[in-house]
Amino acid sequence: MKKPKAGLSRRRFVQGSVAGLAAFTIVPRNVLGRGETPPSDQIGGALIGCGGRGPGTFKCLGPNVRRLASCDVKFKDRCDNKEYYTDYRLLLERQDIQVVAVATHPGWHALISIAAMEAGKDVVCEKPMTRFISEGRAVAEAERRFGRVFQVERKGGYSPNKIRKIFESGLLKKCDSVLVRPGGFKVAQWSGMVKYPAADVPANLDWDMYCGPAPLRPFNRHRVGGTHRGYWDHEGGGLADMAHHHLHAVAYQYGRDLTSPVEITPYAPPAHPECCGMWGWCELKYADGFTLVLESAEWGERYSRRQHKNLGETELLSLLSEEDRKKLDALPDPVQLPFFEEAIRTRSPTGGNAERSHRVATIYHLANVAFRCGRPLKFDPVTEQIVGDEEANRLVNPPLRAPWRL
Repeated sequence: MKKPKAGLSRRRFVQGSVAGLAAFTIVPRNVLGRGETPPSDQIGGALIGCGGRGPGTFKCLGPNVRRLASCDVKFKDRCDNKEYYTDYRLLLERQDIQVVAVATHPGWHALISIAAMEAGKDVVCEKPMTRFISEGRAVAEAERRFGRVFQVERKGGYSPNKIRKIFESGLLKKCDSVLVRPGGFKVAQWSGMVKYPAADVPANLDWDMYCGPAPLRPFNRHRVGGTHRGYWDHEGGGLADMAHHHLHAVAYQYGRDLTSPVEITPYAPPAHPECCGMWGWCELKYADGFTLVLESAEWGERYSRRQHKNLGETELLSLLSEEDRKKLDALPDPVQLPFFEEAIRTRSPTGGNAERSHRVATIYHLANVAFRCGRPLKFDPVTEQIVGDEEANRLVNPPLRAPWRL
């Protein structure tokens, strides 16, 4: 079988866009049980990346979505290009599929999400959104360019709250406090193994497609399954795996979801070039003085908070004058941000849209870049480049293996 090209043609994109806006899959009533959604209300969906978190990510599409196709690089032995696929590009050509869940390893998240939106599909993507900062920017630009709905799978909501209101108001002129997020990053659990033995590729696995835009290295069993998280080729260790859980609400509440840190200070042992490893903490400071600290509690000395205030609602309100607190009370509450199921009806951005999720991901990507370089960094949130450090910038925007490109 001749493989399709890596990108989608303009004609295919237009066809897919029309299908995504207008077509709904009609499901025979006799396949539905009692209390199930009527066929006319069901939407055709697909899951790309079926192991691990895959089924859970698919559920984030909503209860009215029926899975019509599945794609996984482990489907070589049952691929029929009708219900089961190994190449996501063939699946995305289908006009009866309007929404897609992307749950591959993160090395594929950006390319598949962009291709799906170009094909006219709305997308839920598993966390972490991407491997690198440049990939996140490309996804955010694709969401805007193609007018699709995008959401990073998440737990918890983006409900209006007082902390968000304080930061949105502009009344807080300077913030010298620190918010520390200790533990919960599974650093040792998701570290790579330097000398893990190579093995034969399983018969049902397309190893070249698994590696995708990453270097094609010899197969070993520690690079597949959940332990893939321990390798820079595929993810970013326990930090990239777990940080979105901790930071999506923090970034929203504290008004950090549309900007990025400007100074990054790491505390970690020397990093391995291929394997993710241990780290102690990372201090990320924003232009207004707000400082976020990620602390593993798994390596080295603990981060000291003796010179900093804890940053909660009470502490933030104490930084405002009585007059400013009255102004704050008179302001409207922040707008409620919708989940995916509502957003595909209203065509409005989700709370976990690509721009906001990219800014969240940039927090832990910057920490990982600093760990890998072993030194403090300065970052420009507008250009999204490390200032005056070419080595670090190569980790912001690394090359992809041909023929793959953003």
